[in-house]
Amino acid sequence: MRRPRSAVFGLVALTLLTSVLTGCGTGGGITLRVIQSLTSPERTALLRDMITAFEAANPEIDVRLISPPLQSADQKIAQVLSAKNDVDLVEVRDYTVKQFVNNQSLLDLSPYVANWPGWQELTPLARQKAASVGGKPYLVPYGFFQNTLFARTDRLSEAGIKPPTTWPELIEAAVKLTEPGKNRFGYSFRGGAGTFHYAVSIISAYAGPQVDPAQGFWRKDGSTIFASPEAVTAMETFLRLFKTGSPPGSLAWSYPEMVQGFTSGVTSLLIQDPEVIKTTERATGLPKGSWTTLPIPKGPTGLALQPTGYAGWGVTSFSRNRDAAVKLLAFLSSAEQGLRWAKEHSLIPVHTAAAQDPQFSTGAFKAYLDMANDPAQVVVERPIQYPGWGRWQKQADIDVQSLLVGEKTVAEVLGSWDKFWAEQKKAGGA
Repeated sequence: MRRPRSAVFGLVALTLLTSVLTGCGTGGGITLRVIQSLTSPERTALLRDMITAFEAANPEIDVRLISPPLQSADQKIAQVLSAKNDVDLVEVRDYTVKQFVNNQSLLDLSPYVANWPGWQELTPLARQKAASVGGKPYLVPYGFFQNTLFARTDRLSEAGIKPPTTWPELIEAAVKLTEPGKNRFGYSFRGGAGTFHYAVSIISAYAGPQVDPAQGFWRKDGSTIFASPEAVTAMETFLRLFKTGSPPGSLAWSYPEMVQGFTSGVTSLLIQDPEVIKTTERATGLPKGSWTTLPIPKGPTGLALQPTGYAGWGVTSFSRNRDAAVKLLAFLSSAEQGLRWAKEHSLIPVHTAAAQDPQFSTGAFKAYLDMANDPAQVVVERPIQYPGWGRWQKQADIDVQSLLVGEKTVAEVLGSWDKFWAEQKKAGGA
């Protein structure tokens, strides 16, 4: 029963891919609707430019771009997919792909990528993430997000401090670089929304080889990372970093404030995603050649552990213009367009060709290649598949803030996190 269906899909894929290679259209009067998630004016302008190039090469296809406000975009996309509204191509994130697949909203791209030359131009990690749900490619990633350490090399040099490679070294450097009288502080601490991410990162680094990378909140013995003695040391260190090496106002800092703290010269160290590279390059408050990026700090056991965030494009399962939608997906996911997208938005590229591109093999992006080639830089998975994931993120931010202001102890915070995730695993919500 399966053979004829596969054959049909294979014929469609071959026809489509032939069209891609020759630039020939599939018929007239097609309108595609694309909805994006991570919207911004600059990003939307670039995407429109790429779509215009696609339309020029495929005059029979008209593409309409839908750009919901960033804050509510994923919710809007979920509503559109649930109602099976008229959308053909959708931006999919690591946080949403499982939900969309479970709701049968995304097309299994296996028949297409099997004969698409561009599939082999993707890095092994990109192909792995594309098929992260059920082993089938439901999206093609366009870039990765990982943290690096942004560092003021001029201030480190003036203070006689070597670039930090471990969390203990980072904290010592932050303390030495802190001069409140000059409004200078060592580290851009994030005490507001999203602070849990940094708490988990340092706990993971201190737990090191005990962590199960496939289930990053658990140790290999089945207990949570929050129950380990190393977690206590890590959180006490995290607390010291805030109290002695960071601006007091960073208690309320989230993404924009911590980045601004670094780019304005108030702070000298920052842990953030690659998109901040562009922001830092454009900053007028930093002397030229005064900063660099370094691999994420390691824990006492010599390991650094962090997840790899990603996003990409998927075709809706209910698209009435499936072949044209896949054609647009193949265009946006080509090495030429993908590298352009990664450069313009400071993303970690998904194409192997990036290794020969000076923009990614030198300068601020070199830290990512160094991390990719270092086996002590371990990629871990967050428990996003558990129903309590969203609820825990909000509570964890509240818990960290309570810890920072002295309303909770390290033991209380870790105890509650351990209990929460032990119950989640026992409930088998994955």
